Amino acid sequence: MMDDFAAAEIDTGDTTIFVRSAGGGPAILLLHGFPQTHLMWRGVAPLLARHFTVVCADLRGYGRSGCPASTPDHAPYAKRAMAKDMVSVMERLGFPRFSVAGHDRGGRVAYRLALDHPKRIERLAVLDIVPTETVWERADARFALGFWPWSLLAQPEPLPERMLTAAADAIVDHALGQWGSRPRAFDAEVRAAYVQALRNPAHAHAICEEYRAAATVDREHDKADRAAGRRIACPLLALWSAAGALDTWYAGDSGPLALWQAWGDDVRGDALDGGHFFPEEAPERTAEALERFFTS
Repeated sequence: MMDDFAAAEIDTGDTTIFVRSAGGGPAILLLHGFPQTHLMWRGVAPLLARHFTVVCADLRGYGRSGCPASTPDHAPYAKRAMAKDMVSVMERLGFPRFSVAGHDRGGRVAYRLALDHPKRIERLAVLDIVPTETVWERADARFALGFWPWSLLAQPEPLPERMLTAAADAIVDHALGQWGSRPRAFDAEVRAAYVQALRNPAHAHAICEEYRAAATVDREHDKADRAAGRRIACPLLALWSAAGALDTWYAGDSGPLALWQAWGDDVRGDALDGGHFFPEEAPERTAEALERFFTS
């Protein structure tokens, strides 16, 4: 999988980040979500690499990237720290300025990149998310039951870590089945790679720390930006699942696009057919939407 992409481990100072890259031209960084790794882009990245230099990274704590020690405030796994990793990665690869697309957890790192490092980011695409503080502000029973990792994995250690390592296969199967619309999009090799990453105790702890950060310090960073009137300066594309929660849960707020328009001045977006994992279920349509945005 993605063996024709060059592989590298890049030392960021705090940790090491595993990347695969290919193509030529303007740079696009692709960031994955939970319970995935960079492999989620296996169908999208080769299509984008026809016109761009595509870099697919494993977030710190995920996949083949490092798991730096955490702290009681979870700051080493805040999206701010993860965004800083990616600035270092792209700088080392020769791209001081680049575009970024992130799905799920990677989308949260992507918009933090645009807020914290506006001179670095040319264009931003966020896939099937709304801002972290917005999620928590509007959390209800549907959220608690539907997006269980937000609350379960944010519980104090070691309970969620033990659940991840002991039942990694069940967690991956449940996530892909509950949030996806095409289970056959995930072949045995991909599923095994996702399971293997969760079974590693160091990675399980890191992933839980990332969710703990989302429940605490990431929310505070969003609140501080909103209070200070900081906005996303670059063009922003929001894509979400037409069959997923975002398409209906936020109807009272005029939908995901309106929620993102509160954060930026140049915001566009639409729903794509498929479930939460639409980049894997419909890679051609996803790549087409991203290519159209990144070349516009």
